[in-house]
Amino acid sequence: MKKWLVSLGLAAGVLSLSACNSGAGSEKVVESKAGDITKDQFYNELKAQYGDQVLKQMVDNKLLEKKYKVTDKEINTEIDKIKKELGGDDQFKQALEQNGIKSEKDLKKLVKTQLLNKKAATDGVKVSDKEMQKLFNDKYKEEVKASHILVDDKKTADEVKAKLDKGGDFKKLAEQYSKDPGSKTKGGELGYFGKGQMVPEFDKVAFKLKPGQVSDPIKTQFGYHIIKVEDKKSNKFEDKKKQIKEELQQQKAKSTDEVISKLQKDADIKINDKDLKDALKKQDTQLPQQTQ
Repeated sequence: MKKWLVSLGLAAGVLSLSACNSGAGSEKVVESKAGDITKDQFYNELKAQYGDQVLKQMVDNKLLEKKYKVTDKEINTEIDKIKKELGGDDQFKQALEQNGIKSEKDLKKLVKTQLLNKKAATDGVKVSDKEMQKLFNDKYKEEVKASHILVDDKKTADEVKAKLDKGGDFKKLAEQYSKDPGSKTKGGELGYFGKGQMVPEFDKVAFKLKPGQVSDPIKTQFGYHIIKVEDKKSNKFEDKKKQIKEELQQQKAKSTDEVISKLQKDADIKINDKDLKDALKKQDTQLPQQTQ
């Protein structure tokens, strides 16, 4: 999720530049004793540095918006998922700030672009009932709800386990010792997960424990974990069918560039700004171009 937000932040920085040339070109955006900077000067500098990226993203979005539809409900559902995975509103706001996304309104625009790309990549992709049933059995049929405390070394892990064995509060110890930023503030809580969603060493132990049991320290590539299983449940195929279908479609997804390339050919695109046309050629982000 963090990586995805970073990519959105980069996109936000690029897309926001497209609004800079909004007329009144001689209007001053900076005044100083050293000299002024006008909107035209600012725009031209931005165009020289980022114009090809902005133009390509804007045209790609136009093409995708004409072909595919994304509803407000879909966008809000995606944002709710992000908030949940980040651990709440406070962490959500912090993540937006850290990734240069100024507001939830800006995030909605970026999420819409992501969903448009997703729809383009999965358009026409078919998955069979047999494939869905197999993934359900392998990953979603059984789920575990667990918490963990993650530390760097065996000595600290043994120290924490000893405190737990003496009746220590798991949540408080997780908040004190765990180095996992995603679960630390929630007392180590990870929520429900299916088989194969955690690293193998963690996965193996979590699915063997009974509700209420706490593991000995488990070593993985991230450090040492102490796992507490809170609950186990069995799912019904119908309840997970939509999620499974989307996951399989993503696995089989086409390249978005491939879809956009076809849409470009049908769109009769003309680039009238010579500087931008040359920049696109140079950067190999070229759109199908026609000269007037």
